[in-house]
Amino acid sequence: MLHTMTRRQKRFAFLAFDSALVSARLGSVTNPSRVTSVMREEGVEIVLHAAAYKHVPLVEQNELEGARNNVIGTQIVATAAEEAGVERFILVSTDKAVRPTNIMGATKRMSEIVVQDLAVRSRGTRFSMVRFGNVLGSSGSVLPLFQDQIRMGGPVTVTHAEVTRYFMTIPESARLVLLAGAYSTGGDLFVLDMGQPMRIVDIARRMIELSGARVRNAANPQGIEILITGLRPGEKLYEELLIDPTSMIGTPHAKILRASEAGLSQIEVAGMLQEIRRAIDDGNAARVRAAVQSFVKGYSLPDHGTGTQERTPS
Repeated sequence: MLHTMTRRQKRFAFLAFDSALVSARLGSVTNPSRVTSVMREEGVEIVLHAAAYKHVPLVEQNELEGARNNVIGTQIVATAAEEAGVERFILVSTDKAVRPTNIMGATKRMSEIVVQDLAVRSRGTRFSMVRFGNVLGSSGSVLPLFQDQIRMGGPVTVTHAEVTRYFMTIPESARLVLLAGAYSTGGDLFVLDMGQPMRIVDIARRMIELSGARVRNAANPQGIEILITGLRPGEKLYEELLIDPTSMIGTPHAKILRASEAGLSQIEVAGMLQEIRRAIDDGNAARVRAAVQSFVKGYSLPDHGTGTQERTPS
């Protein structure tokens, strides 16, 4: 989905947020003519680009569509924004783009590289990126999944007893993304302070207890089981927010940090996009993976075997 705000909508949003006007436009971020026409017809001033395939195992098995949407889609929307004279373009990115072990994270890093390149050459549009972790309650979040599993009596499935993730609420993440965009001077990479990472198994235990049940163990054989299923293809035990932690500096907001990370040259970015387009045109998933290995610094395949199911940790 392409999130935009026009001059008229922005005025109403300041006066009465609950009555802000919304214009719905069907289309795909991979359709250049549609994206361009919507931006021009609506007089868009700000673009929040959050359109991405983000399900790690699904994109791992559908590399071509992941690359088409996450990489080419970003290039199309960002280019259309500049051509339409949009004031600010904010890419919503992910911690999975840092030293990625999966195609989803790698394509999101490629989308960051595309925006970094456009920012260097932009004559008017201020391009920026905001990188953060998981959003509690969003589509694909563990909370709705765990709630459904608890409602069914279990088991509650966790991929690994030591897997950790950063979490932030929907209102907090939305507010900080908008603020970060306002701080942009062009080409900025903002990282949201997500606090300390949380163990997923601890979240599962807490949710079971909050439901009024108990975790199954020797003392509570009738409780709800936590089942360790094994890490999924491309999944990490833990995520990172920065490629270079020493590059981080503050902003006027304590929870928004600015980082400096090297991108690729204009020629390298053009080569990367050419390889992705050729892979898509040829239906060659192996070519997508080869492009990832060539252009995404820090990409590596995870080494955690096939994984086996285990019962609830005591």
